Amino acid sequence: MAKIGIIICARYKDCGGGKCFRALRERAGAFAVYPRDEEVEIVGFSTCGGCPGGNVEYVPAEFKKNGATAVHLATGLVVGYPPCPHIRRFKAFIETAYDLPVIVGTHPIPQKYMDAHAKLPFWKENGMEELAGELMKEGPGVKAAYN
Repeated sequence: MAKIGIIICARYKDCGGGKCFRALRERAGAFAVYPRDEEVEIVGFSTCGGCPGGNVEYVPAEFKKNGATAVHLATGLVVGYPPCPHIRRFKAFIETAYDLPVIVGTHPIPQKYMDAHAKLPFWKENGMEELAGELMKEGPGVKAAYN
């Protein structure tokens, strides 16, 4: 059984997690890495704590105490405007300090955000498509369903 923790951007601290939990049930977006027949349990859900990400220093420890086998950095960190400038550091820190794999993304990127970001130069300049590799695999129909 996979046990995961999810870290969301503090700008979205009031997010109810609906798209993330739906995507987990559907094994869509970055949750496609888990086979449909594998049970997945969410063992923690937290914000980053706000820039520059103070919670990232200790929240993964709580996730790990609860049995986490992976941490997901929520899709909002990738497609919020502006995208999180610390996401690569978060990933490197968690993987190094806590020996937990970090997957960038949760739910599919909504098509309306993909359309907007595709027009902005920083998206490609900052390698966001590469960073969000699992999220980029979804087709426009799935992305539109998450608008």
